[in-house]
Amino acid sequence: MDPTDSAAETVSAGRSSGTPLPPGDFGVVLAALRARRGWSVREFARRANVSEGQICNLESGLRNPTPAVAAACDAAFGAGGELVERAGAGRRGARSEGVVEAGPVVAGYERVLWELKDIGRSTGPRFVIASMKSVTRVLTDAGPHAVGEQRAEIWLLASRFAEYTGWMAQEAGNPAEALRWTNLAVRWGAHGGDESVAAYALVRKAFIAQHRGDTGAAIGFADQAAGHPAANPVIRAHAARRVAQGHARRGDAGACREALERFTSHAAEAVGDRTPHWGPRIENGNPRLIEASCMLSLRRFESAAELFAAERRRRPDVPADSNSRARFAVRQATALAGVGRLDDACQIVEATLPVIKRIDSATVRAELGRFVEQARTGRASPGQLALLDASSALATG
Repeated sequence: MDPTDSAAETVSAGRSSGTPLPPGDFGVVLAALRARRGWSVREFARRANVSEGQICNLESGLRNPTPAVAAACDAAFGAGGELVERAGAGRRGARSEGVVEAGPVVAGYERVLWELKDIGRSTGPRFVIASMKSVTRVLTDAGPHAVGEQRAEIWLLASRFAEYTGWMAQEAGNPAEALRWTNLAVRWGAHGGDESVAAYALVRKAFIAQHRGDTGAAIGFADQAAGHPAANPVIRAHAARRVAQGHARRGDAGACREALERFTSHAAEAVGDRTPHWGPRIENGNPRLIEASCMLSLRRFESAAELFAAERRRRPDVPADSNSRARFAVRQATALAGVGRLDDACQIVEATLPVIKRIDSATVRAELGRFVEQARTGRASPGQLALLDASSALATG
């Protein structure tokens, strides 16, 4: 059994554990539960003894479940009859011709969004993308049938789902799909009266450009984001971070330092801001780890290694999510390899490889590839060469 399945077996969905089902109609609940367990569509279809096509149709809202299929899904999750009840309640909001009451829709799917984000940060994109797409279908079907402020609320929530779907597409290694969803987020945000998503979309485009190696475009997009009329302190902080990393990759230490100072200033300004925001929470962006990452890009390996070590000793639980922790661990290993401490570097990577395999993140794999490139410049033992070969294979997918 896959380790993810094994761990997931300890988490029940319904009455058997007292854990409530996530909100939403049958298809969205099904997708959220599947993501929570870490099951692929194929694995869930096998456990429920239904076809993969049926699962996809149910999650997307194209089909309603028959009583037999609802019972089979309920049994697969151990939901104690709650999924059967949810199926009997019918689909809410999808393809309706009447006026939609937005309050329950927005409140329910906001909770789903936070849950799916937690899952995405811990297990990677492949278990949440289908769920995100299912919800956006429900919301965009409901949006035109809501009225007044409620209509705006639904479109804004659809925009937030689209923005995160774009991030998950990027993590899955599909930048074109990431841009498509980011553009949808801008369009739906405008339907809801929020132009700030257009500013944040420029930050996302900067990140995509950075990962394809186009540093000039990355800095350009980030500068546009910072200067956008709708940019708030959170967006300007994200933009400054991208500018700092862009200048670091260009080898411009002075410009990098100025951007880091702007990041710190904007991040401090954003603390306590309760307004809705786009992208990761800015308080999760540890300034010392970001500075260490810039030192690494500047090839100041000793400074980077010292900063990484000091901060990870001081706050070993930060960042909290698996994706960020793996990314910064690999960066620390790259800095150590740069100062000739290959033993220490390989120990960190060896301990992190299982997490990298589990989350299957394109951005983390790119970091792993940079570690391998740096580590191969040193003299490696046979055991270290084997680890580098395994890391290289994982980095290239």
